[in-house]
Amino acid sequence: MTPANEQNLLTRGAPLWRSWLYVPGDRAEMIPKALSGDSDCIIIDLEDAVPAANKEQARINACTAVLENPGASIVVRINAVGSPWHEKDLSALAKARVKAVRIPKAEGPKQIVMIAQALGSDCELHLLVESAKGLQASDELAQASSSVSSIALGETDLKADLGITEDEFLAYARGKIVASARAAGLIAPPQSVYTNVNDVEGLLATSKQASAAGFFGRTVIHPRQVAMVNAVFTPSRIEVDRAHEIVSSLAELGGSGALVLSDGRFVDAAVVAGAQRVLDLAAIYGTTQEEKSV
Repeated sequence: MTPANEQNLLTRGAPLWRSWLYVPGDRAEMIPKALSGDSDCIIIDLEDAVPAANKEQARINACTAVLENPGASIVVRINAVGSPWHEKDLSALAKARVKAVRIPKAEGPKQIVMIAQALGSDCELHLLVESAKGLQASDELAQASSSVSSIALGETDLKADLGITEDEFLAYARGKIVASARAAGLIAPPQSVYTNVNDVEGLLATSKQASAAGFFGRTVIHPRQVAMVNAVFTPSRIEVDRAHEIVSSLAELGGSGALVLSDGRFVDAAVVAGAQRVLDLAAIYGTTQEEKSV
């Protein structure tokens, strides 16, 4: 796991992770394997991946993992507000001083404020919007607390709630969540999971589309998906070379104004900001050799 700690990429103290690997909380033997893998963070799941009979053991496993790996990038997905396990999750995770929690089915800012108070100001909150009600409240959710570090879609549940059967009709929801995150000063949202672990081409294509649409990183449900997701959200060598050219060209004008490069590209301060972000990512994660296109 490679935490992104450089301050020039942090917003509200939250790192930009490329890959967020889900691990069922009741599968204790899987947690060390996930921590030693190549994902930038892991999400120990207490919710959907864990049957009711195993909820308590999953909670114990998550707290143990956090306590035994204080420097690791671990997020714990709790059970939703209103579920029989929610309050117990909050109590146990607060005692274990968990540093990052993913909140499923986020629908109202009051919920988020209460969770932030229960877990303390040192705990990052990563919100999942999975319903029409949550989507329409995404602006308020993103700004509900200074502890909110990211907001993202849980697309499977959202599609079911909205009656959507094809991913193309999620365009509104995806655009809204990207805008809500940006307006609140949060990191770019990580894209939702790709559920067919055998469809490599589908994972690649949809990850590239997500990157082009303003998302950064992706949650994954199997270790075999990690390498591809990391590659998509790592700058290519060509992208870095272009970024260097853009930044250095405008620097020659004193850092302001605008110019047209020899190949016809127009460069101004906004373009330079995007180029600098590419360089910042490369400083953390290096580069790939592949030229990426959607």
